[in-house]
Amino acid sequence: MSTIVMTGGTSGFGAIAAERLARSKGVRLILGARRPAATGGGELLPLDLAELASVRAFAESVRERLGGAPVDALLLNAGMILPSVTGRTTDGFETTFAVNHLAPYLLARLLLPVLADKATVVLTTSGTHDPATGASLAPPRHADAELLAHPDRDPGLDPRPRKAGEHAYTAAKLCAVLTARSLAGIGEGRLTVVAYDPGQVFGTGLAKDLPFPLRMAWSVLGSPVLRWPLGRLDPHLNSRAAAGHTLADLALGLAIPPDGHVYAALRRARLTWPDPSETARADEPARALWEASARLVGLRD
Repeated sequence: MSTIVMTGGTSGFGAIAAERLARSKGVRLILGARRPAATGGGELLPLDLAELASVRAFAESVRERLGGAPVDALLLNAGMILPSVTGRTTDGFETTFAVNHLAPYLLARLLLPVLADKATVVLTTSGTHDPATGASLAPPRHADAELLAHPDRDPGLDPRPRKAGEHAYTAAKLCAVLTARSLAGIGEGRLTVVAYDPGQVFGTGLAKDLPFPLRMAWSVLGSPVLRWPLGRLDPHLNSRAAAGHTLADLALGLAIPPDGHVYAALRRARLTWPDPSETARADEPARALWEASARLVGLRD
């Protein structure tokens, strides 16, 4: 019996992955979710990624429920984007950065001792972490955890609320790749770690906190009628089914990274292994982010 722990498995492409994993023979799926929701299976435990106390309680509940059994795969898939950086979590951190980076970072650190040898860890990232992609969202300027957690202290903060919100999101996705690289270096290859970019997947719950017109556009662009012609034009566009089944493949060990690679990008429903951004490949930003994130969530380095 393999145990898979997952966040972001109750909506969007994450729900497709969760449903498949729950149906897979010999798999026990534990899902963390803020509110009870209809799922295709799995054991649901409460988890609010905007509260670090909830992350700690979830990790403890997982350990208690497993009773000493290891976790074979950890899927850190939950994410969000807000139209500004004015929101704050109960811990006082900017909401987009806290939910997309600090919470999954803390959960990975707390469950690290119970991860099986050769366990798989997947962090969902985005191609928008790389300025070279020319994405429509504001690219990340840095991966400084202190400034991202407290953007009011950032002298380079964009005065336009929406652009500042976009930067918080893309910077958090850069942090996902950097964190994946740090995790991959633990224990000389003890873990298989993947920073998974599902591409542009419209119609998911990612945009649920954006203004109504943007939410509607997100939903309409995800319709089957538009998805096919748009996908022909842009290789980054993928269906929820393609993104979800690829995530499940990674969790089940059916897709394995080539040696030396942690970044995976889904392009036209095919998993590729390109290099991430220049910053994401650098060792110093990864080290600094790991240490600063530990301080922010109250852990030792």
